[in-house]
Amino acid sequence: MKANVKKITDRIKERSSKSRKLYLSRIERDGEKKARRGNLSCGNLAHGFAACSDSDKNKLKLLDSGNLGIVTAYNDMLSAHQPYENYPTIIKRAAREMGFTAQVAGGVPAMCDGVTQGQVGMELSLFSRDTIAQSTAIALSHQMFDGVVALGICDKIVPGILMGVLRFGYLPTIFVPAGPMRSGLENKEKQRIRQLYAEDKVTREELLNAEAKSYHSAGTCTFYGTANSNQVVLEALGLQLPGSSFVNPDDPMRELLTEYACHQICRITSMGSDYRPAGKIIDERSFVNALVAILASGGSTNHTMHIIAIALSAGIIINWDDISDLSAEVPLLAKIYPNGNADINHFHAAGGTGFLFSQLLDKGLMHGEAGTVWGNNFSDYTKESYMRGNQINWRQAPNTSLDESVLAPINKSFSKEGGIKLLKGNLGRSIIKVSAVTKDNMIIEAPAVVIDDQKKLLPMFKSGELDRDCIVVVRYQGPKANGMPELHKLTPYLGVLQDRGYSVALVTDGRMSGASGKVPAAIHVTPEAVEGGLLSKLKDGDLIRLDAIRGVLECCEKEEILKRREITPPDSHSDEGCGREFFAVCRDNVSGAEQGASFLFAGYQK
Repeated sequence: MKANVKKITDRIKERSSKSRKLYLSRIERDGEKKARRGNLSCGNLAHGFAACSDSDKNKLKLLDSGNLGIVTAYNDMLSAHQPYENYPTIIKRAAREMGFTAQVAGGVPAMCDGVTQGQVGMELSLFSRDTIAQSTAIALSHQMFDGVVALGICDKIVPGILMGVLRFGYLPTIFVPAGPMRSGLENKEKQRIRQLYAEDKVTREELLNAEAKSYHSAGTCTFYGTANSNQVVLEALGLQLPGSSFVNPDDPMRELLTEYACHQICRITSMGSDYRPAGKIIDERSFVNALVAILASGGSTNHTMHIIAIALSAGIIINWDDISDLSAEVPLLAKIYPNGNADINHFHAAGGTGFLFSQLLDKGLMHGEAGTVWGNNFSDYTKESYMRGNQINWRQAPNTSLDESVLAPINKSFSKEGGIKLLKGNLGRSIIKVSAVTKDNMIIEAPAVVIDDQKKLLPMFKSGELDRDCIVVVRYQGPKANGMPELHKLTPYLGVLQDRGYSVALVTDGRMSGASGKVPAAIHVTPEAVEGGLLSKLKDGDLIRLDAIRGVLECCEKEEILKRREITPPDSHSDEGCGREFFAVCRDNVSGAEQGASFLFAGYQK
């Protein structure tokens, strides 16, 4: 193990010692009352199996076989989740083959940020993660189950389900993916057409045609955003079968992997001799593995909040210093859009997670002894599945990259450091994703253009007001202000300005997610403007310096001038409509971005 990675792991462990001990004692206590159906009254149990087939009822009555709870995020509007429609049937059949039963314990909401981008519904997006965690807890609260099969892929859904199941950490849990759609229109071409539309050089019909060719079928979107980052995280945590994330929905191996995952979860329940409760196999080493995987692959900045919130669910406390310090140790090994031209299918074909993990393990950057749901430990996650006849088998992943322009060996890394860095200065603490930012754009010093609503950027862009070096500050976009929406709608306009030769950057207390690209963006600024952060005092023309090399974000105006300024309140903003009024309690109680932006754990890290 590389010394600095071990040092970071040890400090996380030391920081978390009290909360982790409390968590483990809690799941030990709860596990004594766990999903042993014998703890239920006859009336409880009769309600629990009333709708089952006679054969399943008999198994459930006898109390000598296991019962799996399926938590599903199925809906047929999300392309990534549409394939899940028939998974419960597959899982139930596979469970019966192992002498188990399985029931759909509950469904969780699953919204698509791609649909809500730039719309008011995006203000519910981040809060949906904690709502999903609560929904998962409700699903499992019936205590009918000995293991969990989790069906979720996209942005807030995997973190939410995982937060929920970790509160039932005495239950073994396995996640089952559905895979990405096959490659359509190249992501770079999609980006080009978006920028042309921003300049009024193509029609809306041409733009829609390009988008439809990019997002064209069932499966996860192919760019390396939060959804596909989730899959890499789950494998790095050891909660998903190795190499299973990026098998396409229509691949014959997909159903076999689902069956195999179900068989595996049956093997590791407390009914057998290889009990692997999720809350115990996931520890500080697991979360360091997840962070290293994200950094080495150039994954989503959303995980600078999600991994923190997930870890808190298991009593583990992580902060941005940990992430930034790991980034200084971890080389960037993948170039997947928006960090390159390739998509996730190309990454998988080049060697995928098996090759990525083997490179990192060989250099002591990941904990090979960390626990997993499959194999002996994480060292076995350098393997990949393949079909032999109608059976799933496992073999060592390629030891050389099949496309070094997509997935590089560690001695030919694209960068000596990972894709995410911490920025600090008088504006607060923030995150920047640098894996797609060129060296020429790593340092930007320019006058501020301050707005409180992303919709104000378009008229300024069209009028030519932004045809100059500038740093666009979009404030009052944090979790307490309006739920911390992603601001992807800004990227085409800022990208055009950059292509015109201007030095531009974005500074915001909002989010950008995995789509952060070539424009340097200091995001998740904390303290956010609504809490009195310096963002709330900025004025047009203030000189801002963003230095992604030294890790600095600051307003260069004189300190005495800034101190004398009054806070500029946000422009009027409605918190009603599209269900936003239901989430006022979330805005009032949410923690800061560095604490996971969660209303479930506000105040947890006092």
